[in-house]
Amino acid sequence: MKWLRAVEALRSQRLPGVLVTVTDVRGHSPRHAGAKMVVGQDWTWDSVGGGNLEAVAIERAREMLADPGFASARPETITSELSDKARYQHGVQCCGGVVTLLLEPLPATPVVAIFGMGHVGHELARILARHDLDLHLVDTRPEQLTEEMLAPLADADARIHPHPVPVLPELVLGGLPKGSHLLVMTHDHAEDHAIIDAALRAEDLEPATIGLIGSSAKWVRFRARLLGEGGFTEEDLARVTTPIGLPQIPGKEPAAIAVSVAGELLMRFAADQVRFQHAERTSRRAGL
Repeated sequence: MKWLRAVEALRSQRLPGVLVTVTDVRGHSPRHAGAKMVVGQDWTWDSVGGGNLEAVAIERAREMLADPGFASARPETITSELSDKARYQHGVQCCGGVVTLLLEPLPATPVVAIFGMGHVGHELARILARHDLDLHLVDTRPEQLTEEMLAPLADADARIHPHPVPVLPELVLGGLPKGSHLLVMTHDHAEDHAIIDAALRAEDLEPATIGLIGSSAKWVRFRARLLGEGGFTEEDLARVTTPIGLPQIPGKEPAAIAVSVAGELLMRFAADQVRFQHAERTSRRAGL
């Protein structure tokens, strides 16, 4: 698999990696400047030249991946002398050149699903679209997800996934990756309830967060139904955050609410990265 496809594969699976690039070559080397490879926790893809040069890069990349602070790690450079007189950790390369490599962290990409593209949903999408994440936009009203309505997101850094679903928006949950952040803010309380109910039952999804917009009175009604006919426990309902957003940011205007919710999400992303990497390392140690 070539490096670009490897980056895409890691992103789609929400797995971290390191992109290694040959940035400078003096003299002879196995690969020219611009050659790339991708290092994952268990596999590598493509090549920057093999031998000691590549082995050292892989070793350092995996040290970076094992660091709990990987999500905020900075790029690093490695310079290797390809001479039979140089000290080697993984064999000798005697091409005669000097090669510099750039190691760039590729953290697992957050996934956010906004259920309900009303005034707050669109304002929130505008903010989140400026971040590197996968953004799923769900609404049962087709006019809320037209090309015209989504035009402000045309230059987004995020990957935008519109889901115009005429009925049963909760079915979108089945296509979301594990660890997604869910924000429920539809125009219909019945839809909100159905989505919350389905999210709490979605064992394969294991959402990182489930957020519900609305008043305390709304949650009192939802809570009674979920505990009663829904069959959920208090522990189950503790997974739902309501109201959502940072209480330090006041205001009921859609833009203010959107800033508050986005701020809370950005804080959660960092914690989510640490949790996800810890789970991956635990699984590998257990042989899963």
